Amino acid sequence: MIKGYIKKLIVIALLIATGIWLEVIGLLDAEKMLAVARGYSDQWWLVLVLILLQTAMFTFALAGSFFLWIVAPLYPPAMATFILAAGGTLGGISAYFFSKRLTDDWVVKIEKSHAYKLLRKQDNFFTLFALRVFPAFPHSLVNYSSGILNVKLSHFISAAILGISIKSYIYSKVIYNATTSASLEDLLDISTYGPLVLLSVVTLAGVLINYKMKK
Repeated sequence: MIKGYIKKLIVIALLIATGIWLEVIGLLDAEKMLAVARGYSDQWWLVLVLILLQTAMFTFALAGSFFLWIVAPLYPPAMATFILAAGGTLGGISAYFFSKRLTDDWVVKIEKSHAYKLLRKQDNFFTLFALRVFPAFPHSLVNYSSGILNVKLSHFISAAILGISIKSYIYSKVIYNATTSASLEDLLDISTYGPLVLLSVVTLAGVLINYKMKK
């Protein structure tokens, strides 16, 4: 029991150290990574590298979503959506299983999140989809909460693919069309995030109505 707890502490310590190290060497700087990626944008393997990097980041609850600012300027919206959805989904699946190894302290923090409380009451595709598509909602909370609650994997994967794809396409199109002038303000424009919020709210409303009708 003690050995298992020590192993978990070591894993968490390594994750924290990794995050600090990536920040120090500048690998979490989107502008620097974009500059490097531009030099290899004609290479087929860059797509695989970007997907794998996202997978690793999401697995350990690091800032995987910032890859949007690297992928979207490099590729047309459809290709960017594929890369972001693949990395986000694979990272989500990995985090889903990795959450089983979290320490008790981390589990307690996740259990206090809105994602955990909502999924505990409504473990279904539509709830997961609504959380995925909602603008700026932390994917890591959805990933880890789902793993801890052991939600149905088929719902988890399908909601991740669809939700991340829709959101990624909308954001990627804005950034790609704006090219180098894209900024956070562009994504925060009501015309960009409004449809996502509406889709998420309508989906959650449907879940709530269905829940009330079954009671």
